[in-house]
Amino acid sequence: MQEDVGLQVVTDGEFRRMSYWGRFVERCDGFIIKPAIFKFRDDHGHEVDFTATYAEGKLRRSRELSVDEFSFLKSAVRKATPKITLPAPSTMHFYRCTDYASPTAYDDLIGFFSDLTSIYREEIAALAKAGCRYIQLDEVAVAMLCDPDIRAIVEKAGQDPDQLVDIYIRAINDCVRDAPADMLVGIHMCRGNFKGRYLSKGGYLSVAERFFSETNCTHFLLEYDTDRAGDFEPLRFVPKGKGVVLGVISTKTAALEPLDLIARRVKDASHFIDMDRLALGPQCGFASTVAGNPLTDAEQRAKLSRLVEASVTLWG
Repeated sequence: MQEDVGLQVVTDGEFRRMSYWGRFVERCDGFIIKPAIFKFRDDHGHEVDFTATYAEGKLRRSRELSVDEFSFLKSAVRKATPKITLPAPSTMHFYRCTDYASPTAYDDLIGFFSDLTSIYREEIAALAKAGCRYIQLDEVAVAMLCDPDIRAIVEKAGQDPDQLVDIYIRAINDCVRDAPADMLVGIHMCRGNFKGRYLSKGGYLSVAERFFSETNCTHFLLEYDTDRAGDFEPLRFVPKGKGVVLGVISTKTAALEPLDLIARRVKDASHFIDMDRLALGPQCGFASTVAGNPLTDAEQRAKLSRLVEASVTLWG
């Protein structure tokens, strides 16, 4: 379906995962699941609890995390570029803040992230060997740290939000440091996606200069589907060698974005970054857990078709 509507990059939809980080619990030694300290919410004030990883023991990759997903995807695509997504390393730390691991397993972040990032390097090496040349790390924590309310929760838990941003940048860089030179590395900054709900609000400006310039990747995939995302000014901090996929198509609601609105928003973004470094994509996946989002198959297809239609109109 993705190829039929004209997408140039396709995924297998993470159909084998209960959640976007689930395989780190299923296929790594050391992780268990505990309640998260944050909640999903919607614009009507409704809140939903969710879960997080917790390191009960030393972390070790016991089997491949996503190579089977890539092998299926590679066999199914005709001409599009197959992309594999992985949760960013911050995912395994941030949702429980200071209570992320048993003290008998890890008594500081240095040892925790050292073992965690080695899992990523092993997985990326296995993906590269299987022929994968496009990975995406889904970075939720840094996007959440743009939200003043979330920062207040983090500070109350005894952590420095700005210090966490630096820690998470270093963790990403450690994960991808041995990736092949011809491998695309995209960083998706996500505000959460569960049954049409989200985790945070706030534009990227407070983290943009550090995160865009210091994170080792080829491009960023940024959510710009609602006013919660802020304006395009932070794009001025994206270095010349990096691109941006504008997520102006919502996967949370069925309402189809008008073509002229998409074009206008891309033109607005081009005031801060050159058009030839921009692309279009959905703001997130259509589901980050098995619970999904409130869209039918037909509505999802219509969204992706509109994305392609807008791209052809804007770039030819």
